[in-house]
Amino acid sequence: MSKPNPSKKRKAANSSSKNKLRFVLMFFALLLLICAVGLKLSLFKTYPMQGKEQKLSINYGETYSSYIDQLAVDKKVPFPIILKLYQRFFIHDSMKAGIYSVKQGMSIRQVLDMIANAENAQMNRVLVIEGTTAKQLIAALKKDPLVSKVVTQQSHAQLLKQLNIPYDHVEGLFAPDTYFFDKGTSDQQILSDLYQRQMKILDAAWEKRDANLPYENKYQALIMASIIEKETSVDRELRQVSGVFVRRLKLGMRLQTDPTVIYGMGEQYKGKITREDLRTTTAYNTYRINGLPPTPIALPSKKAIEAAMHPDQSDAIYFVATGNGGHKFTSNLQDHNRAVQDYLAVIRAKKKE
Repeated sequence: MSKPNPSKKRKAANSSSKNKLRFVLMFFALLLLICAVGLKLSLFKTYPMQGKEQKLSINYGETYSSYIDQLAVDKKVPFPIILKLYQRFFIHDSMKAGIYSVKQGMSIRQVLDMIANAENAQMNRVLVIEGTTAKQLIAALKKDPLVSKVVTQQSHAQLLKQLNIPYDHVEGLFAPDTYFFDKGTSDQQILSDLYQRQMKILDAAWEKRDANLPYENKYQALIMASIIEKETSVDRELRQVSGVFVRRLKLGMRLQTDPTVIYGMGEQYKGKITREDLRTTTAYNTYRINGLPPTPIALPSKKAIEAAMHPDQSDAIYFVATGNGGHKFTSNLQDHNRAVQDYLAVIRAKKKE
């Protein structure tokens, strides 16, 4: 019987160890190759564009994650995870809103680095959303690093005086839209431009308004436009909502619109209106006061201003949400109550789901 040869066992073990080491080395070499290819195709890839220069617009509040995801959706990068890892470990700041100039030949890495610094922006994009408030607009300008601060640090009364605006309240006076200003433009210039634009829109609409509207002046029409703006986001309903409120004013009915109540509550509003809120008298509670509130309650769009000047000619004096988008318009209380019950049924069904 032959005895085991220790030398052969050692050789076999060494051979096995060498094979394992070779496998590990090959694995890491392949991994490095994949990473290198991934880096070249993603991080160091030339930013896809047409022409020698392209403007890149970054919105306020936009994140690197969403921006990189969009690059992947647009098939501009094959490995978005590499870009996200680079941003996480090498870019220690958030994206800065503005308009950036991407030059031909820049890599995606260079673009990612560029948009982390507001100093690199060529222009500033100022987005004013219809239905938001003047207070929100002023707060956004105050936070914007590309806006020079002149008037937004002042009280609203001082701001109006500085802008030579002949009204006592800032609400509703600035036109919603997307604007582009040079980097460093003052808040005074921006607000002045937005005010002048809103007044041109209002003046033009007032000149072409329907006859027999229940407004004493164009400012009251602006107040109505702001209420219409807050009541519906469906364009085809703007004139219908306007018609309901115009007919209510003519009939001496109270407007009874929740957005005015919410505006009057100010910071006390926590996302829900109670019966007590509806019973509490404020200058804006249209369940308790007659006619229009004293000022607009939001920044109305051109479409809402046009609707205030041209209400529909139906006989509806009530409307309520359907629960599925849009509203149900009715001409009598019985039909309105039925529409309310239909809405509540839809809400209950959705809660069960």
